[in-house]
Amino acid sequence: MKGQIKNIYISFLLILSAATVSIAQQTQVQSHYMFNGLLLNPAYAGTKDFVSSAVMYRKQWVGLDGAPSTQTLSIHGPLKSKKIGLGLYIMKDKIGVTNQTDLYGSFSYHLPMPDGKLSFGMQAGMSSFKSDLVNLRYWDPQDQVFQYNSYSNVLPNVGAGIYYSEQLFYAGVSVPGLISYNKDEKFSVKSDTILYQYSRRFYITGGYVIETEKDFKLKPSFLIKSERNAPLQFDINLNMLINDIFWVGASYRSNDAVVALLEYQVNRKFRIGYSYDYSIGKLRTYQSGSHEIMIGYDFGYDVLKMKTPRYF
Repeated sequence: MKGQIKNIYISFLLILSAATVSIAQQTQVQSHYMFNGLLLNPAYAGTKDFVSSAVMYRKQWVGLDGAPSTQTLSIHGPLKSKKIGLGLYIMKDKIGVTNQTDLYGSFSYHLPMPDGKLSFGMQAGMSSFKSDLVNLRYWDPQDQVFQYNSYSNVLPNVGAGIYYSEQLFYAGVSVPGLISYNKDEKFSVKSDTILYQYSRRFYITGGYVIETEKDFKLKPSFLIKSERNAPLQFDINLNMLINDIFWVGASYRSNDAVVALLEYQVNRKFRIGYSYDYSIGKLRTYQSGSHEIMIGYDFGYDVLKMKTPRYF
């Protein structure tokens, strides 16, 4: 009970540190983020004793023309001292005629705590946008918007995060993009050459593993997202680990979808996962849901010494 009270207290402090949230433009949606925290928080880099990599593919709103599709490659791990972690991820997202490519490197410092570690992280990189207007159908060929076949921008950015983890508990707060490219937002970069908006977004995450006397463990977790020009969104997740091999889970994403998730730990190094999102939003009658596939591979000497599977 004392340990649980401490975990609740840490979560409360992290939430308070993110109290000055704003609303930002909606970003890419992922359903396997609870198994790949680098996509949300640079402080996650190197939190394990081994190198971890993952590839994800997501096809959203199947059957709807121009619906988003996302591919992600990520890798992170600690340096020899275990106090510093490095990470890298590449994400390519396509929606309609617009392509977005993100490339970010992460640096984290891990401070040992009595029962876990407190990590501070920074990331830096860029987001490249390109819209091919030539693929659009339009009625007014004289409209100046269509005087060029394509538009593009490269927007550099930096992000930061805090992450606390123990063997059975984690919590974090992050701001993946500190630089805003939105003329309607305070402290934003404004220029006539910037054609795309990129607003600050804030994430709060947390989760806890409940061990039982049977051959399964429960892992409730949550994600809160705050982005400009979008309602506050939250995910509530419950995953069950069976025989330390199979993850079976379900999630509720507010005003958006109900998610079913499966993951199979093939061995200590290799895992594969699949999730299906059933839409409960206004678009549910125009598409047949979203599919996501994740393949993960962990490597390094310390992988073989793991006494327990990856919980997060």
